Amino acid sequence: MGSLRGIPVAIFVVQALLASVALVSAQGSANRSRWQTLSGKAPFIIARGGFSGIFADSSFLAYSFALSTSPPDVILWCDVQLTKDAAGICFPDLKLDNNSDIADVYTTKQKTYLVNGVSTKGWFSIDYTLKELGNVSLTQGVYSRSNKFDGQGYLIMTVQDTYTQFQPHRFWLNIQHDAFYAQHNLNMTNFVFSLTRNVNVTVEYISSPEVAFLQSIAARFRRSKTKLVFRFLGKNDLEPSTNKTYDSLLKNLTFIKTFASGIIVPKSYIWPVDQNLYLLPSTSVVLDAHNEGLEVFASEFYNDVPFSFNYSYDPVAEYLQFVDNGNFSVDGLISDFPITPSAAIDCFAHLGKNASKQVDNLLVISKNGASGDFPGCTDLAYSKAIEDGVDVLDCCVQMTKDGTPICLGSINLIDSTNVAQSSFSNLSTTIPEIMQGSGIFTFNLSWSNIQNLTPVISSPQSDYKLFRNPKFKSVGKFLTLSEFLAMAKNASSLHGVLISIENAPYLAEQGFGVTDAVLNDLSKAGYDKHTAQTVMVQSSNSSVLMKFKGKTNYQLVYEVDKDIGGAQSGTIDDIKRFASAVVISKDSVFPENRAFLTGVTDVVRRLQAANLSVYVQTFSNEFVSQAWDFFSDATVEINSFYVGGGINGVITDFPKTSVRYRRNRCLNRGNKIPGYMSPVDPGSLFQLITSAYLPPAEAPNPYLTEADVVEPPLPSVAAKSPTSGSSGTAAAPTSPNGQPKVTACVIVPLMAVLLAIYLLF
Repeated sequence: MGSLRGIPVAIFVVQALLASVALVSAQGSANRSRWQTLSGKAPFIIARGGFSGIFADSSFLAYSFALSTSPPDVILWCDVQLTKDAAGICFPDLKLDNNSDIADVYTTKQKTYLVNGVSTKGWFSIDYTLKELGNVSLTQGVYSRSNKFDGQGYLIMTVQDTYTQFQPHRFWLNIQHDAFYAQHNLNMTNFVFSLTRNVNVTVEYISSPEVAFLQSIAARFRRSKTKLVFRFLGKNDLEPSTNKTYDSLLKNLTFIKTFASGIIVPKSYIWPVDQNLYLLPSTSVVLDAHNEGLEVFASEFYNDVPFSFNYSYDPVAEYLQFVDNGNFSVDGLISDFPITPSAAIDCFAHLGKNASKQVDNLLVISKNGASGDFPGCTDLAYSKAIEDGVDVLDCCVQMTKDGTPICLGSINLIDSTNVAQSSFSNLSTTIPEIMQGSGIFTFNLSWSNIQNLTPVISSPQSDYKLFRNPKFKSVGKFLTLSEFLAMAKNASSLHGVLISIENAPYLAEQGFGVTDAVLNDLSKAGYDKHTAQTVMVQSSNSSVLMKFKGKTNYQLVYEVDKDIGGAQSGTIDDIKRFASAVVISKDSVFPENRAFLTGVTDVVRRLQAANLSVYVQTFSNEFVSQAWDFFSDATVEINSFYVGGGINGVITDFPKTSVRYRRNRCLNRGNKIPGYMSPVDPGSLFQLITSAYLPPAEAPNPYLTEADVVEPPLPSVAAKSPTSGSSGTAAAPTSPNGQPKVTACVIVPLMAVLLAIYLLF
């Protein structure tokens, strides 16, 4: 298949995606002396099928993109299959139907064969000549990933085509089913020998899970640069030539050393997890293999597949666990998303907790503390955020029935406690001025009542079965505002605190003076005097910020409570009257359509031109909270918003990820910043979607107008009536446009966008 119809498009694609990417080496990574690999050098990155986490496995685009977003010594992985006429192709599976459109091309040619003793139905490579496969296009084979690039029509490539097109620094052949091909009179050994005799092809690694195959070729490669690697499958699976389980073979690495120089093991062989997906102690597999002189390559790394809760959905943290744990390091990482291990190894490994910041102008602000790890606004969530190195600790202030200001992420107790299962469940009421639907509100219960409720961790992506830290989902205790301020003041590492106030007009009319309560507690804690910590007061109600203006030297932050595509000049001038910073949504910087970035707005630039700092919310680690463009990697997203979007701060429920980002050693390399630490090009992936796969066009986000911002002054605090706390009859304050201005303190989840992703499949 020397003629590949997708190449011209692919060349354009790579240029479009990576126009600003510096394709430079991971400088110095291989020379650091503390690597605990067998060679003492940095671990290798093996791109399984190229960048197969986004593009079709083994496609031209997948391989091109892997080379562009990884260090130059990245290893391209090719799963070798044989055709009916003994041609070797790069394709991820023995069956062709899961990763191509062959079932549509040859609709009646499905067959059934025994594969390792198991009856298997599908479209097999052995039933087609190379010429016949010229009519077949590659597709995305993992159904939870986007199929939007399938219209590109990339052809299946031969092994030699793959090498010739890309000339990779290192090339890896994985031979998964030699025994199956032998049963059908196809000789994989002959193919491998023929390929490696070609002076124009260099193969660094050949792997297989079949002992007999590796033994049959071991003599040929004993004195060559090509290394043989034995691949371990499931521990209870039987290796076909020895009829032994892979677990039993693992106990005899001396035997493996007789025909191989390395082993591939699933990552669970090294760091097993319990039935609840929490890490168990590491095994000795890496150290045992190194003692035998065997390299160890860890497999099954996917950014978009849930892994241990210990990593808090952060794929960089997982990779670091395998290469920088103080006891051992694997020699290579096999990944569908090679950009992430590339950054982990070069930019984040061996940093240490005390590594200096490489970025001083990116503020990290917590969202209900480290609420990705513990129930939000509890002592544990706040302590974790401080431990993680957050700059600004936040408290979203709510009022209790007895007038106590407390920290809680939502005015609706159902969102963060077990109140619906308590004796207070009968207090459920509907208050349209606050939210749609019914709730049990903080001002319905006294502080002592709320203290007796059980906190509940927020899991905004639970519809995707992505739950947060279930072992600790109901721990910690809630704090009053005064207790929060005392904790913050004792944390010398904090830059400041952020006090968020919402629903103040409604509360005032119900007899709750939330702004006065906040001012009083700040004064009692000494924050009204000069302190080392900055006080930030945030609200989506300009009337709240106007009340604070002039009375204090606190930094006032205006929250824009909707996605915007721009802001009128007069609106920005209005905001400057009462605020020095603005909080906007991620979509207001990089608008999305079906979770694909479509471009970039000028919102950040125009706000900053008016000397307004811009903070963006909410940055979460769960991959479904991120656009496809960020490759299911929270670090890529943060980097793109900071370097590409120019924002001044992030608001995050996983502050550890953002704090670590600022310490990474790849940021201050000038024009030598590597491709894996370059910002994404917004809209580039969207341009790759062919017309048949394009999602429906969406209307642009509206401009922020003066009518959205300007409000009448806060009403006076009404005298409480015995039933005012639960009547819900007070009218909501209105904006000049006549619409009620109501804002919840919690971030509106991305579910509306993310659920739409399902329509793509």
